[in-house]
Amino acid sequence: MTAPSATAETPAPLSFAESARRIRDNAAVIAGGVNSNFRMNIAPTPLVFERADGPYLFDVDGNRLIDYYLGMGPMILGHRPQGVVDAVSAAMERGILFGGQSDLETEAARLVCEFVPCAERIRFASSGSEADQAAIRLARAATGRRVVLKFEGHYHGWFDNVLWSTAPPPDAAGPADHPVPVSGSRGQLGEAAYGIEVLPWNDLALVEARLAQGDVAAVIMEATMCNAGAIRPADGYLEGVRAACSAAGTVLIFDEVITGFRLGAGGAQGHFGVTPDLATFGKAIANGFPVAAVAGRADILDLVATGGVVHGGTYNAQLLSMAATVATLRALTPDLYAGIERAGARLMEGMRARFEAAGVRAVVTGYPAIFHVAFGLDAPARNYRDLARSDKKAYVAFTTALLERGVRALERGAWFLSSTHDDAVIDATLDAVEDAARVLRARGIL
Repeated sequence: MTAPSATAETPAPLSFAESARRIRDNAAVIAGGVNSNFRMNIAPTPLVFERADGPYLFDVDGNRLIDYYLGMGPMILGHRPQGVVDAVSAAMERGILFGGQSDLETEAARLVCEFVPCAERIRFASSGSEADQAAIRLARAATGRRVVLKFEGHYHGWFDNVLWSTAPPPDAAGPADHPVPVSGSRGQLGEAAYGIEVLPWNDLALVEARLAQGDVAAVIMEATMCNAGAIRPADGYLEGVRAACSAAGTVLIFDEVITGFRLGAGGAQGHFGVTPDLATFGKAIANGFPVAAVAGRADILDLVATGGVVHGGTYNAQLLSMAATVATLRALTPDLYAGIERAGARLMEGMRARFEAAGVRAVVTGYPAIFHVAFGLDAPARNYRDLARSDKKAYVAFTTALLERGVRALERGAWFLSSTHDDAVIDATLDAVEDAARVLRARGIL
């Protein structure tokens, strides 16, 4: 059961002792007790859940938590939306995995191509990491070139060839205008960086100068930097990169695994009005089912059909996942996005006001459906190195305090909203933010 109140005015912090015990026990059969490194080292402990519904998670300690993880982004319709549940249940009556094609995957593909500006063709995959690999392979095949430019702080999956400079320590990252690729994991060979070059984001002149050399196959980027922090592109930056890629014959790839179908049905490219050659999607495309995609120009995507480029996957376009994709995309109406915009904007403004009232130096940036909170900054970050100056330890203390008050937020600073985060949920969240900020400020942590 949820921990009882210490007093009528000040509830006792929630307990997560049973989650901690189960994680310790799980480690006997699951490395680290979890199945993704991105779920490790969560304060006070990684959590174990029993169920979820709407904006709430229910853990094994009996706590009901307002959820801003949302599965780390996918649950744009909230947990267990009835339309998706019904569609998947109906599909299960037909089968699970055909090893062939279904009408549902064609319907899902048509919807993506209808919504996404760049999508003339599509191939489905099972994860964003896989989709990014397909996009890079296609770009190299289409151009006959080797070099791929990526940017500090941008994440394009955990595979060896792209897990470079996603969160590099400042003392190892090299000069700001000429970053050194920094591996993200032990076990990566230095040779895995062959063909990858790293630049700081939001510096158009550096991109233009590098592309002018004429040997770059692709530029891959989050069109708005949402993995490390919700950093907006500088005015004219995306347009300038688009023009430079076109002039150099370089394929422009937008990694929309986070932003796709979250910033709007057209993703970041629809939001900013800049169309890449290829784009990758995942997360919100199927509201929690393992679906990803690479979409873009027909002449490039058709290389997997007639150009000798290999793209495979046993579970690509699996029937149940395609049912979830169709149901999710059909639910993403203008009214639904408008509701998320209203709730998210209210939460962002409310957090700013409460931080200011508590005397906490914080920056709340991004978009109502996906925003970021950083402590210790005086202005919104422009790139990864700006963001690296934030007080991450203080932020972890803050998310821990929120969790003890029934609100679960990602320790990396991102906040995801769903269509089920209504006014009552936002009010409860702001109450928790106010109390956590006040207490941590009094303790000298914020």
